[in-house]
Amino acid sequence: MFELLGIPPQALFGQLLLGLINGSFYAILSLGLAVIFGLLNIINFTHGAQYMLGAFVTWMLLNYLGVNYWWSLLIAPVAVGITGVILERLFIRRLYHLDHLYGLLLTFGLALITTGIFKQIFGVSGLPYQAPPLLSGGHNLGFMYLPNSRAWVIIASAVVCLATWFVIEKTKLGAYLRAATENPTLVGAFGVNVPLMITLTYGFGVALAGFAGVLAAPIYAINPVMGENLIIVVFAVVVIGGMGSILGSIVTGFGLGLIEGLTRVFYPEGSAVVIFVIMALVLLVKPAGLFGRTA
Repeated sequence: MFELLGIPPQALFGQLLLGLINGSFYAILSLGLAVIFGLLNIINFTHGAQYMLGAFVTWMLLNYLGVNYWWSLLIAPVAVGITGVILERLFIRRLYHLDHLYGLLLTFGLALITTGIFKQIFGVSGLPYQAPPLLSGGHNLGFMYLPNSRAWVIIASAVVCLATWFVIEKTKLGAYLRAATENPTLVGAFGVNVPLMITLTYGFGVALAGFAGVLAAPIYAINPVMGENLIIVVFAVVVIGGMGSILGSIVTGFGLGLIEGLTRVFYPEGSAVVIFVIMALVLLVKPAGLFGRTA
């Protein structure tokens, strides 16, 4: 069928794979944003810088300490999450009762500072990161060649996204988190340390960005601006899925990645803007987003 359209199957499936990989990063990054906004009402513009930080921590662990990729999957998100905890303690907790604009401006400024520091230290040229031996090579699926490193990104992102959704939506801990955003005084009366829970929630959302940075390290060139363009697309994904919607972030992240890949096949010129066009259409029809709740 695709030959009739003049499109080789290999090209189609190759672009779908690329779209699914991009969608994996859209999903996990937008999930972190959704966790932070949905539970804390903070628009975290430092998310792109924290994604970049996760990639750089992975690179530094290997080149300075000899820590391999698999350990970095654990260490780097924790390290980035700790930086998030520090930011929340020092700055962000002072803004919870103010308008969203204050949090956006603060986190945007922090993102510029973080990116500027890394530009001064490392420059803007990309740093290579060698994929571990286990992720080298790939599998011939007949209609396309699937590199192991790309398959791992898709699987790891899907597992982390679904696990996060399950914890927040289906467990007692998630119920406490949601209740603490609605009525912190009542939840505190049950002996729950609400300020600590809020801090750890922000740290977890930031750690998701760090985890995405680890996944990106063997695939993309590591540089200080790697999160700047990506975060704009991720915010569009969050708006389409519904601000604060956990499930919406996951579904729209993967789905829009595939749509972007298809657009590269049928109309390459529109691939850079298709997500923003979809965002505009969704806002016209359902301003709260596909999975968002209307007030």
